[in-house]
Amino acid sequence: MSNHDALLRVESINKTFITQSRGIRNENHAVKSLSFEIMRGEVFGLVGESGSGKSTIANLLMNLETLDSGEIIFDGNVIAASKGTPKFPYGDIQIVFQDPKSSLDPRMSVREIIEEPLRSVSIDRKKEFGSSSDVLKLIQAVGLREEHLDRKPHQFSGGQRQRIAIARALITRPKLVVLDEPTSALDISVQAQVINLLKAIQNEFGLTYLFISHNMGVVKYLCDRVGVLYQGELVEVETNERIFAAPKQDYTKKLLASVPNMFEDMEK
Repeated sequence: MSNHDALLRVESINKTFITQSRGIRNENHAVKSLSFEIMRGEVFGLVGESGSGKSTIANLLMNLETLDSGEIIFDGNVIAASKGTPKFPYGDIQIVFQDPKSSLDPRMSVREIIEEPLRSVSIDRKKEFGSSSDVLKLIQAVGLREEHLDRKPHQFSGGQRQRIAIARALITRPKLVVLDEPTSALDISVQAQVINLLKAIQNEFGLTYLFISHNMGVVKYLCDRVGVLYQGELVEVETNERIFAAPKQDYTKKLLASVPNMFEDMEK
């Protein structure tokens, strides 16, 4: 595929965190000369163990951290760079975090939570997607009901709270959704429900996903291409089929061997 098909291009990005401990300066090279691209309409999986740099990449993409060097280009426009002040496309990129309990404001109703991202987008976009019928359509799309809109997050299970978080991410009709370990805080039985929901919603809304995970079973079920992260570097990028059939790197083989595939029954 050519770059014309790419919705997101990450080009040679670097991020180092500096800490001081007892007068000693420590450098953590969280992301090292990282490059990859995500095509429109695909699910790109980013996998690796804890500390491999996955969440740092998510934070850089969401403008929650700043780059040391390199560029992030979204839909043809530079949205992150080490110099200048690129304009972040609020509304076009949304994120679903790992823990729905901590990512939902307990003081807000479900309706207020879903509508919250509209504060950061243009007036025209608010008019286009912010109606009560849009909110109702989204809550129903994620498998909840209209009466749930006036309840608070504590009245729901973990799986239901993650469904609310997914609805919130969709209210601005984003082009890209970053899914940062969206099922790892959930029970095994609920994980499968949420993954199936993500798959169905991608088809319904024509979404592009960046799916960040350490669970290779989930990645095998959901993703089109996979990038393998090791200590902040991409050591392998391949199609889903090739990664699982013939991994090239020893680290990839180790990841595949370490996690049982709980989605085998769903794939049959």
